[in-house]
Amino acid sequence: MKMDFDLTANIEGDVLVLKTEGYINNDGGEKIAFEFETHFTNGISKVLLDIENSKVVNSIGISYLIEIIEKLNEKNGTLYFCNMDAAIEKTFNIMGLFQFAKKVDSVGEIKE
Repeated sequence: MKMDFDLTANIEGDVLVLKTEGYINNDGGEKIAFEFETHFTNGISKVLLDIENSKVVNSIGISYLIEIIEKLNEKNGTLYFCNMDAAIEKTFNIMGLFQFAKKVDSVGEIKE
């Protein structure tokens, strides 16, 4: 498992696509939140978090994701997840994240 954290960000249409690689912990959560804030203040309200290359998300990482969900919900925006490991998806379900965020297969689903 990759312990370092990398993040790439692209705008596809009106969607901010964040692709993660590595452990989403305090460091990873901070990087995701920083990138989100940069684009959120410029009007982005749809964010896709592609976590295919992140197999572990700890509680601190989840707390950053919850903060992002709350900010998006205040502006009628949405956080989307794709390419989740089964264990992460189960954890997100147990925590109720999918009541406020959505799971999609690709950015194309969001644009529809």
